[in-house]
Order: sequence, then structure tokens, then C-alpha cells
Amino acid sequence: MRKLVLGLLIAALIAILGFRSFTIVEAGHRGVVIQLGAVQPNVLEEGLHFKIPFIQKVIPVEVRVQKAESSQVSASRDLQTVTTTLAVNYHLDGTTVNNMYQKVGLEYRARIVDPAISESLKAVTAQYTAEDLISKRSEVSAKVKEVLADKLGVYNMVLDEINITEFKFSEEFDRAIEQKQIAEQQALKSKLDLERIKIEKEQEITRAQAQAEALRLQKQEVTAELIQLREIEAQLKAIEKWDGKLPNVTGGAAPFINVGQ
Repeated sequence: MRKLVLGLLIAALIAILGFRSFTIVEAGHRGVVIQLGAVQPNVLEEGLHFKIPFIQKVIPVEVRVQKAESSQVSASRDLQTVTTTLAVNYHLDGTTVNNMYQKVGLEYRARIVDPAISESLKAVTAQYTAEDLISKRSEVSAKVKEVLADKLGVYNMVLDEINITEFKFSEEFDRAIEQKQIAEQQALKSKLDLERIKIEKEQEITRAQAQAEALRLQKQEVTAELIQLREIEAQLKAIEKWDGKLPNVTGGAAPFINVGQ
């Protein structure tokens, strides 16, 4: 019985040692090897791996794309308070997760990512006025991405993309922007009305000039010969209508005296 019990214990111990001698790294993860409390230089890829029982342990670290979404309050260059809502996509560099684990641990989002987002956003928004933040959103987003990528890169994190979803300002600033837009629309309307009046006036001047030019040309066409011709044509029409009787008047020149000259 003693030999049987001893054999069972040995078999159980071998089974436990065999089971603890292997580890599986799941998809989308890397394995950080810890040996007697020290981080090892090798990083385990996905799959089945051997480890030394009771001496080594493997810490799984996710390397898939992760999302950090937050709202940050900062100040613009003209000292307007702006609340920015943005989403950040990032992932850990799979080849250096052991260094990140050694320096930061698994609480990297709270310790590194969130503060880096806040600092990067404040540094960039301080360079723009509140109105520029609205009109130059793509430029602001690109600068935030550049600054944030440098900060995360120090800890072997890779920034994939950021998206600024909203800029929110104070109610007083929103009212000021609305009033400015109304004033700009009214100014544009006044400008268009002025241009329309100017065009209509120019059209009237053009028409008046055309009429004056037509009258001038007509005057140029009225010559002495044309006047004499018109007089002769009038006398000829009078002769055609004359019935051959002289008018019963005394004195004065006979009618049509100029015809025979």
C-alpha cells in the first residue's frame, strides 16, 4: 500500500509539473516572462510555450487596438474655455511589451495614456483661438496626433488614430458666435444689395448713353441737302393734290413759285 500511495503521489506530481510546464498565449496577446521576479528579455508570441515550473510565470499582455475616449477641458489662445471630446485608438508594440510591463505595469492607460491625451490636447488648443479650433479642426487634430504619438512612443505604445468628435464652448461664447454670424450675413446682404443697385444704375447709364448716341447720329444725318430734298418732296405732293385752281387771295407770291426755278 505504501508503494502504491507513493507511486500515485509521484504520478500526480509529475502530472502537475507537466501541466505547469506549458502555457498558452491567446490570440491578440504577447507573453511577458517573469523568472523569480525578474522580467526576461524574451517575449512569447501567440501559441503554446514551455516554461520552468514554479520558477517562471507568463503575464499575458494585450496588443490589439484599444480605444480611449474622454472629454478634456482646456483653454484656447484667447482664453476661452473649451471642452473637447475625442477618441484615441492605440496599441502596444508587441516586441517590447516586456519593457513597458517593467516600467509601467498593466495600468498603463490610467498612468500613461489618459494623462498624455490631456497634456497633448492642452498644449495644442493653447496655440489656437476658439474660432480657429472650429474652422481648423483637421489641422488641430493632426497636431494633437503628432504630439500624442511622441508621448506614447516613449513607453513603446503606437498611436493609430485620433478623432475629435466635439468642441464645446461656454454659452456666452456660443451667443457671441451666433451674433457674429448674423452680422456677417446682414453685411453680405447689404453688399449684394449695393452691387445690385450699382449694376442697375450702370445699366440705366448705358441705356441713356445709347439713346444720346442715337440722337447724335440722327442729327449728323440731317444735312442741308436732306432738308432741301424733303422740301421738294413736300411741294411735289402738294402739286399732285392741286386741282388747277388758283387760290382766291390777293397779294403775296403765287404758290409753288420755287418749283420752276
